[in-house]
Parts: sequence; structure tokens; C-alpha cells
Amino acid sequence: MRKIFVAIFMFCSILFANELNEADEIIKKMDKNMRGENVSMTMTMKIASMGHTREMKMQSWSEGTKKSFTKILYPPKDRGITFLSLNNQMWQYVPKIERTIKIPASMMLQNWMGSDITNDDVVKQSSVVQDYDAKILKKDGKLVTIELIPKEDAAVVWGKIVSLIDTETYTSQKDIFYDEDMKEVRIFFYKDVKKYGKYYIPTYWKIQPLEKKNNYTEMLLEDVKYDTEISSQYFKKSALKRFSR
Repeated sequence: MRKIFVAIFMFCSILFANELNEADEIIKKMDKNMRGENVSMTMTMKIASMGHTREMKMQSWSEGTKKSFTKILYPPKDRGITFLSLNNQMWQYVPKIERTIKIPASMMLQNWMGSDITNDDVVKQSSVVQDYDAKILKKDGKLVTIELIPKEDAAVVWGKIVSLIDTETYTSQKDIFYDEDMKEVRIFFYKDVKKYGKYYIPTYWKIQPLEKKNNYTEMLLEDVKYDTEISSQYFKKSALKRFSR
């Protein structure tokens, strides 16, 4: 009888390990789809807040998980504001006051430019591959629900993330973000998946904060380019002022 229990335990352990390995592979493929070796794009953002809406347009360049640069193109009053993320640190340059500001870690959960995106989202310092343990919760054909729990030593701001992933394109359809008390805080919805070379990416994003039902942020990704030559000058602090013009 003891041998039977041992055999069942070992079988279940193997199944559990296989599920974890499968979850990790799905997350790695999805992460690779989003980042490539590098990616540049133009984005249009619509922000709805307190009964009003406004639009922003920006360009971004990123390389891996540690480097990204963003420049505001529109509206005119914000044109030339730039952001640099480098090795988990973030700076902002404001041309009107000719000042470079370092964003402290304590402000990573603050809203970025009045949207429902956080400074942490812009920094992209949190890699789901490196910082989270993945586990499959549910399978429904090509759709897989995966729970992401932060690793003990990970410097992340979320208690957990639950993602609904299409394993045909390895793109997310929905991400639910939870705070440290495991309360749902916001949901990302994605659609209009397009293929660029060997990569797939949703070109429409909607961010819905759950405590402010009338607020939302929509993003439309345009002119997406993967694995092209991006100047290293974009990922230096001098880029903040240099490329704000």
C-alpha cells in the first residue's frame, strides 16, 4: 500500500512539474513576442477621466527589459517631454522648465501623464519571466489562464497577475492585476493582434481601473518595428534633453 501511495505522489509531482514548465514556456514566448530583441513604435493614447477625454501621441524605443525611451509628440503643451528607463531607474525631462527629474521608486505606482498606466508600466522594469513564478489555472482550447506570483526577492509592485493567453499567437487577451492584499486593481484588455515579421502583438489595449468605473485608458499601437537598428544614444541620460527637440 505504501508503494502505491509513493507511486501516486511521484506521478502527481511529475504532472505538477510539467504544468509549471509549460506555464513558464508560454510566458517566455509571450514575453519574447512583446519585446523581440528590440522594438520601436508610435502610440496614440486616449484618456477618459472625470467625464472628460483627451489624446496623447508618443514614440517609444526599447531594448530588452532594462532600457526604454519615450517621447511625447502631442498635445503641443506636452510635446518634447521625454522619459528614460535604464537599469530599473527612471528619469523625466520637461523642456518648459529645462529640468531633468528622477522618478523615485516610491512613485512607481503613480499614474503616468494622468493615464491609468503607472510609472512602473512605462519603466518596464518588471519582467514576468524573471520576477514571477507561473502556474496554469485553466485550459480552454488555445486559451490558457496563467497565474503569476512574484518571486520572494522580486522588486515588483503587484501581489499577482492573472493572464488569459492565446497560445496560437502567444499574446495576452486579458491581464488582471492584484495588489498585495490580493484585491483586483485593474484589468488590461487586448485585441486586434497583428503580425510583424515573426512576432505577434495586440495593437489595441484598454486599461480599466476597477475603483473608477468611468475612467479608462485606450492605446493604439502604430508603426511597430521589431529587431531594427536602434541607436544606443537613446539609452543614455543625455538623450532626455537631446531628443526632446
